[in-house]
Amino acid sequence: MSDPLAPYDAMMLVSFGGPEGPNDVLGFMENVTRGRGIPAERLLEVSAHYARFGGVSPINGQNRALLEAMRAAFTAQGIDVPISWGNRHWTPFIADALGDVAARGATRVLAFVTSAYSSASGCRQYREDIETARLGLGPDAPIVDKVRVFYNHPGFVVPMAEHTAAALRSLPGGAEVAFTAHSIPQSMADTSDYVAQLHETCALIMSSLGPAGARRHDLVFQSRSGAPGQPWLEPDIGDHLRARHRDGATGVAIVPIGFISDHMEVVWDLDTQAAETAAELGLAIVRAATVGTDPRFVAMIVGLALERAATARHEDPIRVALGTRGANHDVCPASCCPMPTRPTPAGRLR
Repeated sequence: MSDPLAPYDAMMLVSFGGPEGPNDVLGFMENVTRGRGIPAERLLEVSAHYARFGGVSPINGQNRALLEAMRAAFTAQGIDVPISWGNRHWTPFIADALGDVAARGATRVLAFVTSAYSSASGCRQYREDIETARLGLGPDAPIVDKVRVFYNHPGFVVPMAEHTAAALRSLPGGAEVAFTAHSIPQSMADTSDYVAQLHETCALIMSSLGPAGARRHDLVFQSRSGAPGQPWLEPDIGDHLRARHRDGATGVAIVPIGFISDHMEVVWDLDTQAAETAAELGLAIVRAATVGTDPRFVAMIVGLALERAATARHEDPIRVALGTRGANHDVCPASCCPMPTRPTPAGRLR
């Protein structure tokens, strides 16, 4: 076929967003927490975290780099389509990205969301925000589909396994592994495959390490933003480091498998807070790199787009996945990853 991405005629990179200067921080925080009843003084308190980084979250710069890498990779495959970028919570917004490709004549758009796992916050909310943006463009708005989650795709797993091995080589013999991911409410976890998918990614990485894969490894969580009395996924990375130190651990490789780039929740929760905790304990830690713009990860994005396009043409593409769970569904059923029945008030915002 002359157009391997048909019937799609545009791509969108869709992400969370972040402030790009001190004057953006409060507005960004208000967007993230809108409707959740967070006091203004709490937003100001959390905004101070960004002040340590000049009011700039790394995420937008990292998404610009990924966007350029995607454009180069699609062009190298002979795929000439516009690729735009939009965020849920800060400029450029999803509506801006969709409006951009619509103005260039796109009628059917394929979205890649920077979330590897299934959950209400990592998939459903993105799909709903895309649909809201689409409806805002009127009856002639492009159709938008989303590529499947990629937690068990080799383009994600293999680079993360290499980063895990590199972190372990920098630590004393016998060091352990702590895989970290964003905590979510227990009620949200109970109605999605989020935790099962995370455990699968952990197992795939450890099994690839050879003899080193026999060492202790744990799945822990970070970036909790719920009220203290509300159950969220645990243990927190800080609590985990304290517990492992008490039990005599000599070192811990922290592997942020829940994230694809070194954005604020990585550099604050891990590189700042977890690092300070480890220093107080005298515990050696090394934080593994994220996939970022690794060529294999970017090639995965192209591959997932081509796979989804072939499926839309009623073909039978090879659906690449490691492990035993297989490739995830392309189209989420209505019952998939429902939102919690009540809003989640934030108590420990990042």
